[in-house]
Amino acid sequence: MTEKTLFEPYSLDAITLSSRIVMAPLTRNRAGAGLVPSDLAAEYYGQRASAGLIITEATQVSRQAQGYQDTPGLYTPEQIAGWRKVTDVVHAKGGRIFVQLWHVGRVSHVDLLGGDAPVAPSAIRAGTKTFVNNGFADVSEPRALELHELPGIVHDFRKAAANAIAAGFDGVEVHGANGYLLEQFAKDGANIRTDAYGGSVENRARLMLEVTAAVAQEIGPERTGIRISPVSPANGISCSDPQAQYDYIVDQLDALGIAYIHVVEGATGGPRDVAPFDYGSLRRRFTKTYIANNGYSLDLAKSQLADGKADLVAFGRPFIANPDLVERLQSGAPLAEIDPATIYGGGAAGYTDYPRFTETSGS
Repeated sequence: MTEKTLFEPYSLDAITLSSRIVMAPLTRNRAGAGLVPSDLAAEYYGQRASAGLIITEATQVSRQAQGYQDTPGLYTPEQIAGWRKVTDVVHAKGGRIFVQLWHVGRVSHVDLLGGDAPVAPSAIRAGTKTFVNNGFADVSEPRALELHELPGIVHDFRKAAANAIAAGFDGVEVHGANGYLLEQFAKDGANIRTDAYGGSVENRARLMLEVTAAVAQEIGPERTGIRISPVSPANGISCSDPQAQYDYIVDQLDALGIAYIHVVEGATGGPRDVAPFDYGSLRRRFTKTYIANNGYSLDLAKSQLADGKADLVAFGRPFIANPDLVERLQSGAPLAEIDPATIYGGGAAGYTDYPRFTETSGS
């Protein structure tokens, strides 16, 4: 049997990837007027088209879904047209690109929502901050969603998925991670509902599964993936029974036949050993592609792939300063460092002006 390598092509259901290296979603807060991706976004993603698969920054499914300043949407004709420029550039360079669709739920601020309160499964404020009015501020007090509002949330994801295909994306990743709305429903630290969407493992998983099923029905399961973060405490989220919760969720996702699960192993952007959890259980339960993410070095990626613990590996922050990350990893070239001051917001500086290694080495 031939050893699997990071740099070989991979068949992800409907599409073929040039390698097993995925660019993870990275919020950059640079959308223009109307929350439309800018021409700089097309340049930025085009620079990184050598990734086997690009997953875009998280993108709102509705006005209500926004939680941070200057993050893009995919619910207006102008936003669809803006994203079409991005996908055209990536495809022209031989790349593949999925859009990550999100609803932030309680992780928002009234100033982003026209004075409205953020929505959540329960009226429990998140212990976190958001980026608004050009700085970080505590999130606002949320209100609990009424039962009759939940079909509208599902519809917004379905419609945004259809818009994604219209914008030229190869597929959609549902954002079910990092303390945002779908995870808020799934985890009992944020969900104390007593109706069909709260209480039991099955009830708390319901909205995440309904959204994923709707997206898969709209664009095809072969073009649908989901990101989950079973034990990450991101954005003040917690769960008393993550193993039982996510074993059940992944069983149901597998039954939907979607293309992949994208798993944040450990704390988002933090330690991998934040809590005991058997990721192998998810790997065994899901029969299609498992994308591993969080704190992966080249050596760890190679070993996890060799041990059959992942099919694809997603790298996040290294792609910010290294548009040619795949080539650098393959050649052993050193990685450039991120300028922390330019991660969120701004223009080209710290966004599209990071050079390729060949440009810095003079070769």
